[in-house]
Amino acid sequence: MDKAPSTRQLKVAREIQKDLAEIIRSKGMASYGGAMVTVSEVRVSPDLSLAKVYVSIFPSGKQHEVMDKLEAESRMLRGELGRQVAKQLRIVPELVFYLDTSIDYAEHIDELLKK
Repeated sequence: MDKAPSTRQLKVAREIQKDLAEIIRSKGMASYGGAMVTVSEVRVSPDLSLAKVYVSIFPSGKQHEVMDKLEAESRMLRGELGRQVAKQLRIVPELVFYLDTSIDYAEHIDELLKK
């Protein structure tokens, strides 16, 4: 069983989430094909070398396109993140993007409840 994340992991994850959300927002929706990209959660490995970044994408029809773009840009986004967190972190974690489907799941449940 996984042990609970340390306080440091949680603080680093929050900082990365905030800064990465700002970086993606500053690029604008146009750079993601008009889709709205939200960083919903970040989980950092115990050694702080890997950050799992969960993003939700609206509209959901653009999910694959946006995920491909985020994965292609992950090195650039990591570099940008590095400039923002340079004072707090010695090593900027590797970014791995995952699709957060909780919004789609909630919409699906909502639709089922309306029937």
